[in-house]
Amino acid sequence: MKIALVHDYLTQRGGAERVFELLCKRYPDADIYTSLYDRDRTIDLGDRIVNTTFLQKIPGAAKYFRLMAPFYFPAFRSLDLQDYDLIISSSTSFAKAVKKKPGAKHICFCHNITRFLWDTETYLREYGDYRYFAPLIEQIFGVMRKVDLSYSQEPDLYIANSSIVARRIQKTYGKQAIVINYPIDTHKFTYSNVKDEYYLASARMISYKRLDIIIEAFNWLGWRLLISGDGPERERLQARAMPNVEFLGHVSDAKRTQLFAEAKSVIVAALEDYGLVPVEANASGTPVVAYGAGGVLDTQIPGKTGVFFKRQTPESLQAALMEAEATNWNYEIIRNHAVQNFSEEAFFGKVNQVIAQACSLQKS
Repeated sequence: MKIALVHDYLTQRGGAERVFELLCKRYPDADIYTSLYDRDRTIDLGDRIVNTTFLQKIPGAAKYFRLMAPFYFPAFRSLDLQDYDLIISSSTSFAKAVKKKPGAKHICFCHNITRFLWDTETYLREYGDYRYFAPLIEQIFGVMRKVDLSYSQEPDLYIANSSIVARRIQKTYGKQAIVINYPIDTHKFTYSNVKDEYYLASARMISYKRLDIIIEAFNWLGWRLLISGDGPERERLQARAMPNVEFLGHVSDAKRTQLFAEAKSVIVAALEDYGLVPVEANASGTPVVAYGAGGVLDTQIPGKTGVFFKRQTPESLQAALMEAEATNWNYEIIRNHAVQNFSEEAFFGKVNQVIAQACSLQKS
C-alpha cells in the first residue's frame, strides 16, 4: 500500500508539526507533501524528500506564510496524489483539500477546523493592522469559508485530537470524528523531581495564546517567568513585561527539555484545541497551570497533574498560581500519568485499528 503524508505547511515547529513528525517516523517509507517547507525552522525530517507546491517558488513565502492564506487551497488541489492508496493528512486548515484517486482512502488528523476563518476575531484581534483591513479581510474570508466547507468533505474519516475538536468538526463541517488523544515522544522528556525557581510559558507568540494574560499576572506577582517561543506578537509583549519576565526566543530541543523538567509549573492561558504542551510538561514531572477549557479537560487531573483557572484574566490566573504554589505535588505521579495515557504506543495502537477498518484491511 502506497502512503502519502500531507501537512499544511512546514515553516514552524508547533504541536501540529510535532504530531506530523511522529507520523513521519511511524511511516518511514511514505512520501511527504506540504505547501511550504523551511528546513531550518521546522521539524527534523532528516534526508527525506519533502514535496512542495508552487508556493515554494514565491520569494519570501515560507517566511510570510500566513499572507499566503488565499492561495493554499488551490496549491493543495494542484498536488498529484493519484498514485497513493492511502492519504494521511495533518491539518488545521488546508491539507484536507488534497485530491485522491478513486478507491483510495483519505484519513485526516484534524487539529482543528480552520480557526482563522471560523473564529476570525479571536485569532486576529491583537494583530496591530487587522482593524484597518477588516472589511477587505472579511470579504476574502467569506469566500474562503465556502471553499473550506466544500473541501472539508474530501476526507473519508476525521480523527480529532480532543472531544472539543470533534464537536467543532461535527458542527461546522457536518462530519463525524473519532477522538484519539495525540501522543508525545516520552523519550524526549527528562523527568526531574527537583524544580528551579521559575515558571515557564512555551508557545508561539500569536494572540490567541494569550501570553498577555500570563505576563500581566507575573508583572503583578513579581515571580520569575521564562517564555520560550517567537512570533509576530513578541515586540508588543516585551514592551508590556517587567524585568522578572524573560524572553528566550526559539530554543533548542535540548534546552526545551531542560526548561520543562526544571520549571515549577508550565503556564497555558489559551483555549487550546488539544495542546501538547501540558502533556509534555507532565512527562517531565511538571504540573500545569491552565485555562480550564478545551483540550486540557481531556489531559489534566485537577490537583494531581495541574490547576485550572476559570477565566482568561490575570486575576484568575494569579489565584491559580497561588493554589499551585501551595500544592504538595507528587512529581512521579504526574510523570506516570503522561507516560501511561499519552504514549506513542497507546496512540498508534488505536490509529492502527482505525486505519485497518477504514481501509478494510486485516490487522497484521
